[in-house]
Amino acid sequence: MLSLVAFSGMLGANTQNPTQPQVGQSAPDFTLPSAQGGPVSLKDYKGKWVVLYFYPKDFTSGCTLEARNFERDLAKYQNQSAIIVGVSADTAQSHKDFCTKEGLNFKLLADPELKAITQYGSAMEYNGMKMAARNTFLINPDGKIARVYIKVNPAVHSDEVLKDLAVLKKS
Repeated sequence: MLSLVAFSGMLGANTQNPTQPQVGQSAPDFTLPSAQGGPVSLKDYKGKWVVLYFYPKDFTSGCTLEARNFERDLAKYQNQSAIIVGVSADTAQSHKDFCTKEGLNFKLLADPELKAITQYGSAMEYNGMKMAARNTFLINPDGKIARVYIKVNPAVHSDEVLKDLAVLKKS
């Protein structure tokens, strides 16, 4: 019983999944439908910093808080030549409704088949539903993973990414 408790505690640890892209590796490309309807590919943003964040579900408290904070800081990201892209297993229509309700002005991409979510080692199951775990990948202008954030705290995550982005851009 004790080993089971220890093992479950390890699963909750803030450690990177071996299937996730590692810092320094090329970010896996993907093409997914956006809330605006058209397809979006990661390669569309070559030459820019990309905050690629995966989140479980539109209209839920943590996901709404995280999205609102990215929206609050959108001008700061734009000043750093960074793009924010959110991905979940929700549909493009759900994303469109979520963007409208929350006034979001960055791209949300639909991945109901969990293709990109799985490529980034961010698929999980919750109450029998497959969805994205709350992970973020900061991708540099060369298309390489610059920073990986696992099981992020939505209340402070945008601030954390902005600080890291400023440091990475100086190096």
